[in-house]
Amino acid sequence: NNKQNMSDVEELPPSKLGTKEYWDSAYELELANYKSDGNIGDIWFGEESIDRVIQWMMESDVVNQQTSVIDVGSGNGAFLLCLAAEGFVNLLGIDYSENAVELARAIAQEKKFNVRYEQVDLLSEDGGGLRDSEYDVCHDKGTYDAISLCPEDSHGKRLSYIKAIHRIIKENGLLIITSCNWTNDELMDHFEDYFSKEYIIPTPTFKFGESIKGHMKHNIVKLCVAENASSCADD
Repeated sequence: NNKQNMSDVEELPPSKLGTKEYWDSAYELELANYKSDGNIGDIWFGEESIDRVIQWMMESDVVNQQTSVIDVGSGNGAFLLCLAAEGFVNLLGIDYSENAVELARAIAQEKKFNVRYEQVDLLSEDGGGLRDSEYDVCHDKGTYDAISLCPEDSHGKRLSYIKAIHRIIKENGLLIITSCNWTNDELMDHFEDYFSKEYIIPTPTFKFGESIKGHMKHNIVKLCVAENASSCADD
């Protein structure tokens, strides 16, 4: 049995990418750039990572345009804008950086898409004020990675994050996660107490993994891992 207990997981080396100060500063710069020249800024993991997930959602039997989607760590809001362009109407992006939220709102307004963005810290005591079992789909592209890089108690924050995500997703809902710091197997080990393992969205170059079902100990919430071919900066 090669499965790891959550407490046995070797944590990632701490990084500034795991701090709110880093993201506040980064989005302050991106917001200033957007206001001066209309540049929406970087898309974390690149546009191709967004395109693959959205294509999978469009082709999936478990997602439709009425599906409620929350994007956790929404940054400049690019993912939800792409969904809005495909006709999705029930969209919420949350980020703990107020600068990111301001940037995402400005871009959505310019593009005339009706997407809500709110400043929310999912790890705060009240869970950011988000209600239980509210969303059909939760999308995470790099947010779990950032939490994993936090210099202070990354293990505790990761576990709190997993519980918080599980709390806000409806029973039989879906978490779609893209990571560049954890392998598919590691993600499945981390999330298995709260999520059953259902789908893998392969990269164009690494096609492995079928539908995977695992045991679970809580309400049924499905985990979809979007493989990521790129690597993150580790500074």
